[in-house]
Amino acid sequence: MYKMMTPGPTMVAENVRMARSLETGNPDFDVDFYDYYKETCELYSDLLYTKNESLILSGEGILGLEAAVASLTEQGDRVLVLDNGVFGKGFADFVSMYGGEPVLYTTDYKREIEVTALREFLEKDSDFTYATVVHCDTPSGMLNPIDQICPLLKEYGILTVVDSVSGMFGNEVRVDDWKIDILCGGSQKAISAPIGLTLVTISEDAKKAMKNRKTPIASFYANLTTFEGYYEKKWFPYSMPISDIYGLGQALENIKEDEDFLARHERIATKTREYLTSIGLQLYAENGYSNTVTVFKVPEGVTAEQLLQTVREDHNILLAGSFDVLAGEVIRIGHMGYNCTEENIKATLEAIELSLKKLNETNLNL
Repeated sequence: MYKMMTPGPTMVAENVRMARSLETGNPDFDVDFYDYYKETCELYSDLLYTKNESLILSGEGILGLEAAVASLTEQGDRVLVLDNGVFGKGFADFVSMYGGEPVLYTTDYKREIEVTALREFLEKDSDFTYATVVHCDTPSGMLNPIDQICPLLKEYGILTVVDSVSGMFGNEVRVDDWKIDILCGGSQKAISAPIGLTLVTISEDAKKAMKNRKTPIASFYANLTTFEGYYEKKWFPYSMPISDIYGLGQALENIKEDEDFLARHERIATKTREYLTSIGLQLYAENGYSNTVTVFKVPEGVTAEQLLQTVREDHNILLAGSFDVLAGEVIRIGHMGYNCTEENIKATLEAIELSLKKLNETNLNL
């Protein structure tokens, strides 16, 4: 089994795996499970410093992004799509799919969104139903300052949908203080549970916007309103994946009990960047460095696939390339959640350095 140092999915703790193996009942009729589901959602909200309701959805993290867009968008709505990365731009596809008009605010993919420039843009045009922003754009590792962006958008009466699937818990998130309306997360990143669950927090302003729609939401599965009153009614809109949620609950407890969790992510991310630059590699980003993902440019003389293969075959470590406009251009290291240890990152960085030496020597001898 490879050491997975990819930007998600991450490796999973033994107690999380064991929690998923517990005997289960019928989640539709087991009253105790409704309590467990609600308590797990409340723990998630607490860890993100919010009084907003959270929901766990059965589906990989992208489900949350689509559900947020589906639940807010009506025909002809203008939606501001903050685009400084592949996933940032990708929100436009969901907006169009549900009848909205995406307006892209595109900036340099190597730099975080600059708040002063965004304010200048909004002073000229702020007629948007909501805006989308990616906290950590996984293909590039770009971290955006949602602590400044979301309050700014709120000043102009614009709701916010934030993709923090690969950002949260490795980087600080304070939903209420930062005025985030819908925050989307996923089980397989820094939370370090297996793939398969989306988590969303929903503000009262977002709920009001969904309730006051003029037209029905054009989806059932990607519809956040279907969970309304689930606890009181003891009724889920579909059968919940009970074993996955047991695992998620344990993973969240692990985070709660680890007082060094956030600080360790910052230390290891800093060390990773320093090490890579010390051996002559160039980081992709110019600023906006995430504590969960580090991305460096593939050096001349080797290919991304050669480096990934050598690290995998010689050192049993799995890293990731990227895709879209970054395909073949960069390598990504995931140092988040259960992966984020001194031992893991030391082995990973040494493997990269040794693999580059081997490839350079091989190429010189050709």
